[in-house]
Amino acid sequence: MTNKTKPSDARLDVVTFGCRLNTYESQVMKREAEKAGLNELNDGAVLVNTCAVTGEAVRQARQAIRRIRRERPDAKIIVSGCAAQTEAASFGEMAEVDLVLGNEEKLTASAYRAMPEFGTNNVEKIRVNDIMNIRETASHMVDYVEGRARAFVQVQNGCDHRCTFCIIPFGRGNSRSVPMGAVVDQVKKLVQNGYGEVVITGVDTTSYGDDLPGRPGLGELVQSVMRLVPDLKRLRLSSIDSIEVDEPLFDVIASESRFMPHLHLSQQSGDDMILKRMKRRHSRDHSIEFCSTIRKLRPDMVFGADLIAGFPTETEAMFENSLAIVDECAFTHLHVFPFSSRPGTPAARMPSLDRALVKERAARLRQKGDEVIQAHMNGLIGQQVEILVERGNRGHLADFTPAFIDGENTAGIAPGRFVKAVAKGHNGRALLLDSRDVAAICNVA
Repeated sequence: MTNKTKPSDARLDVVTFGCRLNTYESQVMKREAEKAGLNELNDGAVLVNTCAVTGEAVRQARQAIRRIRRERPDAKIIVSGCAAQTEAASFGEMAEVDLVLGNEEKLTASAYRAMPEFGTNNVEKIRVNDIMNIRETASHMVDYVEGRARAFVQVQNGCDHRCTFCIIPFGRGNSRSVPMGAVVDQVKKLVQNGYGEVVITGVDTTSYGDDLPGRPGLGELVQSVMRLVPDLKRLRLSSIDSIEVDEPLFDVIASESRFMPHLHLSQQSGDDMILKRMKRRHSRDHSIEFCSTIRKLRPDMVFGADLIAGFPTETEAMFENSLAIVDECAFTHLHVFPFSSRPGTPAARMPSLDRALVKERAARLRQKGDEVIQAHMNGLIGQQVEILVERGNRGHLADFTPAFIDGENTAGIAPGRFVKAVAKGHNGRALLLDSRDVAAICNVA
């Protein structure tokens, strides 16, 4: 996934690729770069926060860097993020790049302060330390998330698992958690600043707390946030590993209406043999049972899932199991990735499939994804729904269904407001809400 923002002519700009954690960290990066004075440079600076999850994500980052240099030839370009961490030398070799920062360095003002001094050689422009030596994750408090109606809170970073396809642990390091009190304080601050929805995010969020005293789990953290921040209207999790869900989180799902009825699973495949070769810890049956159990606790729960198409050794029958699990788990929101070989991972040494076949299977999975989201939206037509308005009269329902307020009467519907309206249809990608209904039953947060 990419969350790209075209650089403006502002003195300090940020272009973000990848996950919600990167979105959060980009806000920290901008704040720290401003502390270092980069916003005062005559020709400005652009921070590029990269993603390494696929080869395509890395290619898009390089493409964006070249475009930025063409558009802003005199600006300083600082590249960081997971791709910069794992491929520092290759980004350092790009003539367009002025500075390469690792995932830890990008979050401190001191890393940006030496801007006038770098550039004499390739070593000086690369400041990337061994991420595996990092043992703690600081709570980088942010007061707001620029341009967004929902706020992200990082509770965990890194990953102790070694899925055979994944390069991210080498970009993020080992798992480490933010202390619970710091997380609660962050959520309180964001709610005080007007955010109606907070998204808890991390690299392996459901492993939260394993490294903290007393080993509090993610469920206990969520319970504490709900109890200690009563004014929080919506709490959402970015992604979970179902095998790690603890009993307190099950309890929250069953009893707390402010916990959003949407869970996104790191599923990756629907075939047991491929899951083993991926070194995943769940089985096909576990995923199906998990979704069934959650729906008994929360009938309105809607599931999303990451699925990889064309993993090495995947046969047609194995792929058909991935297609079938979409229905068996009743997944609604699919994130489909064609397998991307990442150098240094065990999967890169496995027998790969023909690239055309990988793309064809990814297209079939995406078509399946289009079918299930459209079927879901068909079932919502005629119902009154509530969305959190984000930008351009767009937003999401509690179950993360995208929605768009259509019509002329949209004045005063500002980002950050909760509005109710009747779903009159959809365009295949988002529900269409009637703006005339909004005017009648607007519920301002």
